[in-house]
Amino acid sequence: MSYTYDRLLSGVHIDDADMRIREALKERGFGVLTEIDVKETMKNKIGVDMDGYRILGACNPNMANQALGIEARIGAMLPCNVILRSLEGGTEISAVDPVASMAAVDNRDLHAIAGEVREMLIEAVEKA
Repeated sequence: MSYTYDRLLSGVHIDDADMRIREALKERGFGVLTEIDVKETMKNKIGVDMDGYRILGACNPNMANQALGIEARIGAMLPCNVILRSLEGGTEISAVDPVASMAAVDNRDLHAIAGEVREMLIEAVEKA
């Protein structure tokens, strides 16, 4: 089982991919709550050089509210992470599959919400 949905944007710089995915997420009701520039963090903390790598913590408040109402501790699995990786020839965007990440939780209602969120994230990645 794959735990991400991935798309390579050929010839697209990470900064442009970042703008595109943020807009696509916004159109589907998501906001970016957290942002980690892994490349910069690795350089600053341990002196390691690496290609561009960013983690965006995306959240759709309506869906999060529904999930929290069903399973109060599900916040441990929020927000939905979207990864941007610089690769030779472009940027890869990967979005977490919430169905896969919540598979360990035995709650059918929660799985239905995770399925909706998965479709919204796939749409955003495809639109970016």
